[in-house]
Amino acid sequence: MLRNKPDEDDYWNNSKFKAFTFEDEDDEFSQLKETKRAVNSILVVDDDEEDDLGQEKFDSWSGRASISWSIKETASSNRTTGEGRDYGFPKIETTAQIPSLPKQGSSYSLSSLFKGRSKLGNFQVLSDSTNDPSVRSFAPELRKPKSEYKDYISDWSPEDTVKRMQKGKPYSLESFRSLKDKLLLLDEAVQIHDGNVITAVLIFLKRSLSKEILFRELVSRQIALQHFIHFLKEAGEQKLLLELLKTLGRTEDMALLQYKEHLNIKDEVQRKDFLKGCISLPFSVDDASHVQDHYTLLERQIIVEVNDKHLERAGQTEIFKKYPRKASILNMPIITTLYYSCFYHYGESEGTYSSPANIKKTFKISDKQYLLAALGARAKLKAWKDVDTLFTTKNWLGYTKKKTPIGFHRVADILHKNSAPVQVLQEYVCLVDDTDLKLNLALKYKCHDVIIDTYKDMKDRHQLMVYRCKVDRSSPEERKIDDILSNTQIRWKN
Repeated sequence: MLRNKPDEDDYWNNSKFKAFTFEDEDDEFSQLKETKRAVNSILVVDDDEEDDLGQEKFDSWSGRASISWSIKETASSNRTTGEGRDYGFPKIETTAQIPSLPKQGSSYSLSSLFKGRSKLGNFQVLSDSTNDPSVRSFAPELRKPKSEYKDYISDWSPEDTVKRMQKGKPYSLESFRSLKDKLLLLDEAVQIHDGNVITAVLIFLKRSLSKEILFRELVSRQIALQHFIHFLKEAGEQKLLLELLKTLGRTEDMALLQYKEHLNIKDEVQRKDFLKGCISLPFSVDDASHVQDHYTLLERQIIVEVNDKHLERAGQTEIFKKYPRKASILNMPIITTLYYSCFYHYGESEGTYSSPANIKKTFKISDKQYLLAALGARAKLKAWKDVDTLFTTKNWLGYTKKKTPIGFHRVADILHKNSAPVQVLQEYVCLVDDTDLKLNLALKYKCHDVIIDTYKDMKDRHQLMVYRCKVDRSSPEERKIDDILSNTQIRWKN
């Protein structure tokens, strides 16, 4: 807003601000001197107290900003601004210890001492703020005990180095440069029986020695050798491990390690070709047979998988329509493959790859293993006639008889788990030779006819009468018990 000349004169004549005059400089100097004397009277410690304290200490300043207490600095700033100032100073906590500068050194600027103050109120080293020796004396350098200096010296002996490694202290292995020193270090690590230390030293030797020298020296140090082999396996350094095993003459271990690589091959056809190449490796007799069977099994699984997948998609085979496959047969164990074959291909001729009889013959599966797999598969399908065929044999006279290499009590248990009817269960429970076991199974599976016949064979009239109370009234079981109890030709024990 523009004012006319009279208004401007009134405005400036009535302003609350006072113009600066050089005549007032003496008054301002006198005020500043009084302020300085007031600050020194608060901050300066008496001579008697200086002797007790030993040296000056500085606490955190309670003010928010760094304030210059130099008289000349304040006066020059007043001349440049020309504005009125408040010469007050921050309040000092009277409860805290507030050391101060010596009286003779009061001409120093306090702002220079607070230049190292961080945002969090902590002080940096005061020697960074000023180069004056008298100021540096207020913040003497704190040094670590001489006993800790040895942690930063790297010329330790092998024994000391190993102990430091075991205790988790700083150490350096780079000072061991000669082969003799490196081997002494390894021997010391082996003597303390600490696997972590031994492994750390072996990693250093692996990095600093050629593999030929390292392999040669490890031959005479079996403990270190075993740690090194384990480390290479865990680290996945198969190539170096194969070279080490070859140097040691452990051809079988080398072959097994190479055979293990098939686990990293995802494609089944490539895995089959890899296994075919492993057959010629120098395995032991048992391992060579295992590798051959593995290759043969995977080869057949690929053929069966392709054929069954085609049948399942066509939807013309009843077994695949009623029981769709839940998983692929590829890379399954031999017993799982046999169970699969007994479930989907039972009764096929021995000439097919998927025939259970062909699998049993090719892989030399025992009768016990075959029976368990076939029984589980046929019981799952509720094919009770096939189950009966598994245990029926004929002698040279043509008579049939049931027998099993696994015991009929296990047969009954498998049938019960697959929800076999009582008529089927009791046929196999009654074939159990041990009377007590037979009776317990019959009571467990509620095979009433087996229980009644067993008590009759035991000639135990009392148990028959007790069991008569447990069966239903007017049931066939109750009538059968009554007929047995009324038979006068039986000589009861009680």
